[in-house]
Amino acid sequence: MRIIVDAMGGDNAPQAPVRGALAAVKEYGCEVILVGRGEDILSVLEQDGVHDLPAGVEIAHASQVVEMCDNPATAFREKKESSLTIGLNLLKEGAGDAFVSAGSTGALLSAATLLVKRVSGIRRAAMAPVVPTGKGGAILIDCGANAECTPEYLLQFAFMGSYYAERMLGCPEPRVGLLNIGVEESKGTDLQREALALLKKAGQEGRINFVGNVEAREAVEGAVDVIVSDGYSGNIFLKTMEGTGLFLAREIKKMFKKNLLTKLAALMVSGGIRDFKKLLDSGEVGGTALVGISKPVIKAHGSSDDYAMKNAIRQAVQFASSGIIEDITENIEYMRLPVGLNKPSAGQQG
Repeated sequence: MRIIVDAMGGDNAPQAPVRGALAAVKEYGCEVILVGRGEDILSVLEQDGVHDLPAGVEIAHASQVVEMCDNPATAFREKKESSLTIGLNLLKEGAGDAFVSAGSTGALLSAATLLVKRVSGIRRAAMAPVVPTGKGGAILIDCGANAECTPEYLLQFAFMGSYYAERMLGCPEPRVGLLNIGVEESKGTDLQREALALLKKAGQEGRINFVGNVEAREAVEGAVDVIVSDGYSGNIFLKTMEGTGLFLAREIKKMFKKNLLTKLAALMVSGGIRDFKKLLDSGEVGGTALVGISKPVIKAHGSSDDYAMKNAIRQAVQFASSGIIEDITENIEYMRLPVGLNKPSAGQQG
């Protein structure tokens, strides 16, 4: 398995991508192509006492870097020699099995869509992170790639999220729920109500295990394995979860620091505290898959450190060998609406 890594993407580049890649090669036995400024990559290796490229590691020189301030829709075209553009072109040409970047989300999504292309028939690629829940975790699809959606997009997200949960989380017949403000079928905007009808039909046909609308509170408790949402609502859901987690962690820390007795109590439950922090740490998962692209693309968090980048590469290895893209391709006929029925809902744009 060969993974292409954007060595210049992210807040901690090139150190984190390079060191994470070397750790992944050792731990997972994969091969890695580091794409970026060759001199910068070699400098990181020299700093770590590595004077020769380790077995399984290659460098593909890219003289430019897509910065966070660049226009995400055009950056990959304007910077044809960037690590992002060259890396995705390598993926497109078959030089690697998956691509990982901690760079600009918008630029990565635009470039992956236009260079690597979506699976034929998929209207929009979606970001599908694993979010912690009371029953382990769930796929949230979409979490920000598509702020405005049509009912057909949500139908496709449900199928893609279901395949992802089954293959990546080992969840047979994953329960799929539509994120809404209530469980009643009358709740939500035109988008949710129209999408609900499509999802119910797919469920009745046995294509997905659709359980109906799900409120955010129940989703966090673990009521479903796949949370289907437009990117706008999904992003708010995700950021609220992240903020709540940080708030709780900070308050728990303050509580245990009050006095000697609470500090002793903290020592007694230190294992549980570590597990709690680990549950909320996005670096443990590694990154977010761009599901619907014709080849595996993983977006790592912009602030990823070495450990998070190593885990993002692990996720890329798993995604590339999972069969998810084949599942989507083979079932695309059930995920499309007849011509004329795939127009945006009232107030929504395609």
